[in-house]
Amino acid sequence: MSPGQFKRWRKQMGLSQKDAADALGLKRRVLQYYEKGERDGKKVQIPRSISLACYALSQGVEEFDGVTAKKNVALEKAAAKEMAINVAEVN
Repeated sequence: MSPGQFKRWRKQMGLSQKDAADALGLKRRVLQYYEKGERDGKKVQIPRSISLACYALSQGVEEFDGVTAKKNVALEKAAAKEMAINVAEVN
């Protein structure tokens, strides 16, 4: 996941930086490094675990115990609606 894709994901989800950081278990400053793609002039890679967590959240998964996913239906619907709007804007 590139920094641009990461930022686009957050905005499509309708999350503030603080809310996205909380949802991903990150500090807001780390989220900002990921969105910028660098820290103190050095390139920052977005870990695969964070990319996968972004996908899970976009699918409405709030918790996962290794077998069963607890979904947040409201979050899933909001993400689907936002993504549909973005697709319509492209077309």
